[in-house]
Amino acid sequence: QVQLVESGGGLVQPGGSLRLSCAASGFIFRTYAMTWYRQAPGKERELVARISSAGGVTNYADSVKGRFTISRDNAKNMVFLQMNSLKPEDTAVYYCCAPGVNGMNYWGKGTLVTVSS
Repeated sequence: QVQLVESGGGLVQPGGSLRLSCAASGFIFRTYAMTWYRQAPGKERELVARISSAGGVTNYADSVKGRFTISRDNAKNMVFLQMNSLKPEDTAVYYCCAPGVNGMNYWGKGTLVTVSS
């Protein structure tokens, strides 16, 4: 079955960096776009970044442009989110999502990122 497992979250000071990873299995990874979402306390889940199946096209939420970079390794079935210049408002649970696999959206369980001094 489809599985997405995120890792790499934690506590970081403002201005710091973190790299999130998502290990995917159970589907033909290289044929699907992948996305990262986040959900802050009391807020709706929002799309952070998207990467095309081959990795050539990326899109970002305005709030993270220039600070976050999404990438993927199709040989290892992994997608990454490099987060730099982190701000307290980036605090959220970050989710890896595989949209449209067999007509469904699959989600990982999430990894918590806390940006605080």
